[in-house]
Order: sequence, then C-alpha cells, then structure tokens
Amino acid sequence: MEVILIQDVANLGYKNDIVKVKDGYGRNYLIPSRLAVIANESNRKQLAENLKQQAHKMAKLLADAQALAEKLANTVITLSAKANEDGKIFGTITTAQISEALAAQGIEVDKKIITIDEAVKTLGEATATAKLHREVKAEIKLNVIAE
Repeated sequence: MEVILIQDVANLGYKNDIVKVKDGYGRNYLIPSRLAVIANESNRKQLAENLKQQAHKMAKLLADAQALAEKLANTVITLSAKANEDGKIFGTITTAQISEALAAQGIEVDKKIITIDEAVKTLGEATATAKLHREVKAEIKLNVIAE
C-alpha cells in the first residue's frame, strides 16, 4: 500500500513523501492517526499542486537551516555537571540542557531535534547532532566541565 505522509513520521519519512507501507500499518495506524492518506490519483495530483506552491517556501527554509548550521558549527557549548574525582558525571547530559545552553547564546534550537550521538557520562568534549532540515544536519560541539 502506498500512502502520502501528512506529517513527518520517525523512521518512515517526511511530510509529503510517498512511501510504501504494509496494509495493516497504513490502514490501522497511519490513516486513522491522520499521519497519512492513501496515495490514489486525486491525492497525488493534489500533492503535486501543493509541492509546486510550496517550492519557494521550502527554499527559504533550507537557506535558514543552512545558516543556522553554519552558526552551530562555529559554536562550542560549555556545560557544567557534578562529577567525581575520576571525571565521571553523576547522571548524563540531556538535550534539554543543550537547548537551554544554546538559547543562552542566542541560538534557538528545539530540544526535540537534537540527538546525542553517544551518552555523555564523562567530563571533556562530546558532540551532539541537530537535525535542522531533511537535508541539513548540524554538529554541536560540547565541552563538559565539573561544577
């Protein structure tokens, strides 16, 4: 069964993508949850018209995402955490902490689009990734220091 996604669905696709899914997944989850519609001929024509109208908006969103990615590439975030003598953190660094630290520097990034590559449990340097656009990912450099 082919469906047109109305919203971004994790591990499946982005808004306005036509994806092939199993019949049960499409009929029992995606369509009733209003995440997708069946990809019939009329819906495909409507999608093509919508994409034509949104092309200019998408180009601006992509340019904004690329500009934000360049700004994030030149930024190093310093986070403080409680740690023992060996440099091991009590707990871990979260995406909310990263988002708050970016906001303090004047860069607004939602915590939902930030992923931490490897759990930060020690002092030192680490990286996180922000998925700003379907084509743009930015790497965020973290410097974790003891409180």
